[in-house]
Amino acid sequence: MGEHGRAERRYDVVVVGGGAAGLSGALALVRARRSVLVLDDGRPRNATADRTHNFLTRDGTPPAELLAAGRAEVTAYGGGIEAGVVVAAERCPDGFRVSLASGPPVVARRLLVATGLVDELPDVPGLAERWGRDVLHCPYCHGWEARDRAIGVLATGPLAARQALMWRQWSATVTLLLHGSPEPGAEERERLAARSVDVVPGRVAELEVADDRLAGVRLADGRRLPCRALVVEPRFTARAEALAALGVAATEERSAGEVVGSSVAAAPSGATDVPGVWVAGNVTSLSDQVIGAAAAGVQAAQAINSDLVEEDTRRAVAAYRRRG
Repeated sequence: MGEHGRAERRYDVVVVGGGAAGLSGALALVRARRSVLVLDDGRPRNATADRTHNFLTRDGTPPAELLAAGRAEVTAYGGGIEAGVVVAAERCPDGFRVSLASGPPVVARRLLVATGLVDELPDVPGLAERWGRDVLHCPYCHGWEARDRAIGVLATGPLAARQALMWRQWSATVTLLLHGSPEPGAEERERLAARSVDVVPGRVAELEVADDRLAGVRLADGRRLPCRALVVEPRFTARAEALAALGVAATEERSAGEVVGSSVAAAPSGATDVPGVWVAGNVTSLSDQVIGAAAAGVQAAQAINSDLVEEDTRRAVAAYRRRG
């Protein structure tokens, strides 16, 4: 019984996060005849993007439309989906008790955490408001839409030169904006020059917008450079705070010796070091696109169901022996 004597709702699996990874995992689990509740706080990472890309048969689908279709499929098989912010999870005799910001807690035999990550953006005036529109990160998500435009790459991390060379695949006009970062070394400068990527020193002071479209950037020294798309490298921070009490903690990820974000370590199946807790999607894999996150959710769901089958069988054997 829960607080005030009220029976707690119990499920085979509670899925924390209702994005592509969480919904795909939930779908596989309800089709395996498991009782499932998806708790979603309504903050999808790709909310500002107009379209989802590289999802076979669904390329160009608006993210909200894709999620609505996923929710309909999960509920059609009997799964539950509720709006809710998970504030904590703890061990209990029957598995895990999940506490919410509003409403009574729920109990689950297993947890699938698919809370994604937060993109921490550079502090440049006007940049956050354009995120996912013409301030971009992933060339495979947005490169086609930015093709043949003037593209600026803001050097905010160790991968800026590599990003500029990558985006050169989609446009012949790419400029690396150093934004206070050190000048590239001789070898890197040669690589950029060979691909006709200009390197511009000086900090970017603000974005310039015309007709609700990015028109360019203004540097601190007053120079103005036209660009129709601006590429940034956010810091990718896993959303795992509510599960810290279980020992599911995010650890730093590094590239070229610098911290680029954090993620929750897991086995290929999504199993964490905490028995009974799985993760899927961007919370454990920073580079997953939507289709990759969906696949990871299914993979984790299969592992969870197999784990529950083993537990169900152990319980059945114990009951069988008692009867005998």
